[in-house]
Amino acid sequence: MHITFLGGGNMGRALIGGLLKVGLQAQQISVIETNPETASQLKKDFAISAIASIDAMALDESENNIVVMAVKPQDFKAAAQALSGRLQASAAPLIVSIAAGIRTGDMSRWLGQTRCVRAMPNTPALIGKGITGLFAETSVSDADRNLAEVICNALGQTVWVDQEQLLDAVTALSGSGPAYVFAFLEALQAGGERLGLDSVTARKLAYATLEGASQLANHSADNASTLREKVTSKGGTTAAALAVLKDLDWQAALERALAAAAERSKAMGDELGQE
Repeated sequence: MHITFLGGGNMGRALIGGLLKVGLQAQQISVIETNPETASQLKKDFAISAIASIDAMALDESENNIVVMAVKPQDFKAAAQALSGRLQASAAPLIVSIAAGIRTGDMSRWLGQTRCVRAMPNTPALIGKGITGLFAETSVSDADRNLAEVICNALGQTVWVDQEQLLDAVTALSGSGPAYVFAFLEALQAGGERLGLDSVTARKLAYATLEGASQLANHSADNASTLREKVTSKGGTTAAALAVLKDLDWQAALERALAAAAERSKAMGDELGQE
């Protein structure tokens, strides 16, 4: 297996580091990176091969050749069209795209091949705690799906969806989700400070509470609703706080936020997929 990354930015870098941790050798990974400083740092940190341009990439005859498209969505079309000239039917690699909004039909059209998997990771992937949504057309083989899953599991966990439009929901929930969590942490810390806690103490309490509650939920057989009920005593402090959130209709607000993100994801796919 040889994996070539087209782009060595934050997410590409996270994948490279993750793959090396799970057993791939440095000689099995190359990166095409036009920024000399970024390319030099990748070579220094990971001892992988750095290539200055698509024209210089080499593909062998192995069916396990893989290209990970880790470019910005707005740069994807031009990169894919440049790459298409390097792809020969006898050595057509599996293409795994982590570019947000780029649909498999557009990928295939620009690349001139259908061996494509679309992935939607999120930023906790940078510390190996991400989760990635995956989609591939039914024409993509089980072997290729397994390869894509192995690659993305280097970032954390993976889930497959059977309809591509569901990746808009994945984007809204887990792709953008870390930002919602960070906003919640901001508000939780600020609320503690307004009650008189110093910023260091409020931050420590907020962050540890979120991490602990998440771990408890992950390790419990109970669902989130049951866990919430268990910590909410009638007439107690938690009940008083939750009553305020209910009055503010915070759950509906969050659902509207996710719907807005999903709609924007769909619109981006429409915009980016134009001829």
